[in-house]
Amino acid sequence: MIALADLRQTYARSSLSRSAVDADPLAQFNSWLDQALSAELPEPNAMTLATAGADGKPSARIVLIKGVDSRGFVFFSNYASHKGRDLETNPHAALLFHWTELERQVRIEGRVEKLPDLESDAYYASRPLDSRIGAWASEQSREIKGRATLIARAASFAVRFGQHPPRPPHWGGYVVIPESIEFWQGRPSRLHDRIRYARLPDGTWRIARLAP
Repeated sequence: MIALADLRQTYARSSLSRSAVDADPLAQFNSWLDQALSAELPEPNAMTLATAGADGKPSARIVLIKGVDSRGFVFFSNYASHKGRDLETNPHAALLFHWTELERQVRIEGRVEKLPDLESDAYYASRPLDSRIGAWASEQSREIKGRATLIARAASFAVRFGQHPPRPPHWGGYVVIPESIEFWQGRPSRLHDRIRYARLPDGTWRIARLAP
């Protein structure tokens, strides 16, 4: 068996300089996301979402980003889930994108707001029917007796709503409004490139290089 301490990877694919990044971190993010999409990476829209509740204990999971706009980073969830309960009491989160094949990470920290109902309605209506029914069927993060319980609930809601289920009141979107965004590019000898954008009180961004 290979010892975990002996697992090493040399990063030499690319570099990142302060002078090369866009003045707008969201434009820089979209550029990197486009490259991840063009490289046909598996689920380039997957990100780690970390939250903490009123007790301060952190919790992390993988979710899918569903939009990036001038406000920030958009995802959808059950408001009564573990992350939803965390965000209700502590509306701040951290996101992490890890594009292994490109030797890149993007770290995002910021406050979180719910999307307006009309935006959540529009996205919900665009989902496949089974996914819309699933949002009703799953009492996300709660204990259940078994998978049969979940299947039975889905069947019940499918009969109840047919082809046109409305958006559940407990399900919708969030936007993470970034306060800092860091772009990480792996480099040889662990001398990685790290460029961080920090939002200033006037809404502009301070860009700085961080030591690896």
